[in-house]
Order: sequence, then structure tokens, then C-alpha cells
Amino acid sequence: MGDRNSIGSLAPGQISGDSANPGSPAALDASKLNITLAKTLKPLPPIKTLRFGQTFSDHMIVATYDPETGWSAPEVKPHGPITLDPACSCFQYGGNVFEGMKAYLGPDGKARLFRPDMNMRRMEKSCARLALPPIDGDVVLELVKCLVNLERRWIPQESGYSLYLRPTVIATRPGLGVTASDHAMLYILASPTGPYFEVLKPVSLLAVSENVRAWPGGTGGHKIAGNYSPGFLPQRTAAERGYDQILWLFGDDRRITEAGAMNFFVVVKRDDGDGVDLITAPLDGTILPGVTRASCLALASDPELHKESSVRLHPQEKAYTMSDLAQWSSEGKLLEALIIGTAVIVGPCNRIGYEGKDIVIPGAGMGPVGTALRKRILDIQEGRTEWKGWGVVCP
Repeated sequence: MGDRNSIGSLAPGQISGDSANPGSPAALDASKLNITLAKTLKPLPPIKTLRFGQTFSDHMIVATYDPETGWSAPEVKPHGPITLDPACSCFQYGGNVFEGMKAYLGPDGKARLFRPDMNMRRMEKSCARLALPPIDGDVVLELVKCLVNLERRWIPQESGYSLYLRPTVIATRPGLGVTASDHAMLYILASPTGPYFEVLKPVSLLAVSENVRAWPGGTGGHKIAGNYSPGFLPQRTAAERGYDQILWLFGDDRRITEAGAMNFFVVVKRDDGDGVDLITAPLDGTILPGVTRASCLALASDPELHKESSVRLHPQEKAYTMSDLAQWSSEGKLLEALIIGTAVIVGPCNRIGYEGKDIVIPGAGMGPVGTALRKRILDIQEGRTEWKGWGVVCP
């Protein structure tokens, strides 16, 4: 991690900018950022002790929305508890949206975010889906960059480690009426983190259809809190049966959707002998449009990645079922199964439990396709490789 005193050039109490339309609710404005620094900075924990979401940096950013005045001036303040009315909509009706992003230190010493514009567009859509007050993702991104620069010393330098960022919007209307919240709070947290799972250790999945993660017309394609807690009980059941995560199925034909809170890919040998298909479920409204998911699909079309994986890849977004998976396995065509997401990046799956039996994926760990995808994404994230502007430097 960085130097204890490298908290950037921001000054406490900094305020600038003005309202464009004095008579209308104020838009979120990063130029009005107020800064109150912590009087005492926390000691940096040993790198090997970091666990996902367990350690937090010195500061956070907070802004609030009032229907009459609009967004308040955002504020950097010491990380700590927030005070809310117990009747707030976020507690009663689950009006909560969040994003997951990471900042990495490159070999040039610069902090980079990975395709943050995609996170911001998704956040805007998620807020709109829950009828939360409007928010400008570009302004949120400017605030994220400010927090990254302020907390630069918290960014681990080791490969595979990063500063995880959690921009969150919660509904704060103080009342029990069943209606959209016209009050909101934005806060941004920063948490240094290591690998989500033990690096390259294969994950086992239990395929379930009696519970579903999402359904047509629902909110599965948005990153909202309500998509996560209903999965905790099935996850506990899977753990009791000796599996690490859930493979979510949907419909009478047992279509494969996601793995836990991650996207899911399979690598299947083609019948025509022209390499392999990299298959994942299509964005039909039940699948989260993951940033890493989109990146894997794009990279899979790159001839350079074909060289690195020693195989020609054909990325495909299509519906496929447990019957398809079982058939590919029995025919020796199922070569890899991958879990994909911001936290895990790319990880291997070694077995899938279904109807009392295990579908076993060959190999002792990550296969050549998963290895090549993970390496390329990490190289871009950590600033070793430039590709299509995906690595965005925090100025």
C-alpha cells in the first residue's frame, strides 16, 4: 500500500462551484465537494490479512437528496456510522442500489479504475428502476476519483489486490407509506481487498431450480440490494451439502443463469473442430450486465488472446440448459466452467451438483481460456497493458 501521508492535494473545507438553476432542485455537483479529514489516520493492515469488505479506509463521501433543495454539496468525512430515521424507505422497502468497482496501482504509480463508465451507466439505470431520485453517474465517477486520490495509500501494490469501491444510493424518505422515495443518500466507501476466493482454487456449485435469483420483468438485470439477500438461504443449504456457491437455474427447461452473485461461462469444444465456444447466458433482463462479463466477451474476439490461450475462441451469448451441460460433459466437450465478476475477476469451477450427481469439469484448476482471460484483464486493470481505454487513470 502507499505512503501514510500521501492523501493528495485536497484541502479541508474545499468548496467551489454554484447552482446552474437556483429555482430548481440542485444537481449533484462534484465541484462543491467539502472535505473534512480524519484527525488520525488508521494503520495499514498487513496485506495477507485483507479479506473482502472487512477493512475500510479512513474516509468516505456522502451526499443527500431533498425533493425541495436537490442534492447537497458532497462531503468527504471520516469513515463511520450514518444516522437515519428507522422509518426510512431503505429499511422498510429495500430501495438500495450499489456498484462494485476497483482501483489498482500501475507500474507507473498511477491509480486506475477499470471501465468505470459502465458501472455508472448501470447505477443510473438501477436508480431509475427503483424510482429513486435522479443521479448523474458522471458526477459520481468524479467523486469516486476524488476518494481514490485521497485514499491512495490504501491501494495495495501486490498483483491481484486492489482498493474496492462501493458507491451506494439508498432511499431515505422518512415514512411508512408504500410509495417511491423522494429522499436519498449517496455514499461511497473504500475497502482494500485481496482475492475474493483463494487464488485459482476451483469453486463447486450446486444447481438449484426450486429457488430463483431473478425472473422476467423483475430486477435481475439491475444491481440492487434486493437481488442478494434472498440467495443467502439457498447458499447456506449449498454449503451444508458441501458446495461453495449456487448455480441458479430458471424455467421448466432448467436454463442456466448465474453462479451465486456472479456471471457464469462455459468453454465447449466445437463440433466443426474450429476451436471452442465461450458461452454465457444472454442479457434477457434476468442476468446482471456485469462489467467483467462484457470484458470477457470482448476480449474473446481478440486474436491476441487466442494466441495466449492456444485456442480459437467463439464468444456466444445464448440460452443453454442443464441438459446441454450434462450432454457436453458426457461427450467430453465441456472443457472449462468459469465464474466471472468484479470481486473474483475470473475463477474456475470444478464440479456442479445436480439431481444428486456431480458434473465434473476436467483439470485440476484454471484451464487455458480462463487463465488467458484473467491474465489479460489483470494486465489492463493493473496498468501493464493498454487496451481500448479500459484502464482509466485517476488524475
